Amino acid sequence: MTGCVWITGASSGIGASLALRMAQSGRKTVISARRADALAAVAGQHTNIVAVPLDVTDHSAVKAAVARIETEIAPIELAVLNAGTYWPTPAQSFDAASILSMLDVNFNGTLYCLEALLPVMIGRRSGHLAVVSSVAGYRGLPGAAGYAAGKAALIALCESLRLDLLASQVKVQVINPGFVDTPLTAKNEFPMPDIISAERAAQLMMEGMATDRFTISFPPRFALAMRLLRIMPDWLYFALAKKFIPK
Repeated sequence: MTGCVWITGASSGIGASLALRMAQSGRKTVISARRADALAAVAGQHTNIVAVPLDVTDHSAVKAAVARIETEIAPIELAVLNAGTYWPTPAQSFDAASILSMLDVNFNGTLYCLEALLPVMIGRRSGHLAVVSSVAGYRGLPGAAGYAAGKAALIALCESLRLDLLASQVKVQVINPGFVDTPLTAKNEFPMPDIISAERAAQLMMEGMATDRFTISFPPRFALAMRLLRIMPDWLYFALAKKFIPK
């Protein structure tokens, strides 16, 4: 049986654009997200797309969804774990419950997907896991403690998995987008340098996933700047970053 691509967080934005590109390339593409109506609208754009509604924060539902895809649709060859959310979390209104709610989607949801996928892929000695993090995971950013922390955790998680799975023939990549024009970034009230369309982001993801690179970061100029911040001495980083904090 020919395998399929599974994309979470695919009811809009990057996930929806990537699903359409995958389907147009001839791949059977399964999409998941909480919003069943929006998911169905995406699936209706191509006959190669199948919708499987799912809330990735529901541990048992994730297991059931992976089992359903594997038995009723096709073996999952590539999983793009893209489900995520965002809202500002400044220190001045720090709320643990708000941050934990964000982490439940951005980090825990990915863990649940990996727990369901890894035994299957390791057992087959084949598979491809692409986890969508963010360049925000490279450094703590003003007003984004919750989001940056979750994305940094995903990067470290993927680094460990990449090493653990070298002998299992399971490919692991981490995808770190910069600013992409989606409903999530529409919440931002500040200038977003080098912002790109969701369609362009999907194209860059497709190109990156076809390589053996571990990290897929884009757009190139902004991603490079963020990677330089990651290795910059702390004293210099904080001196530069505070210039962008509103007075």
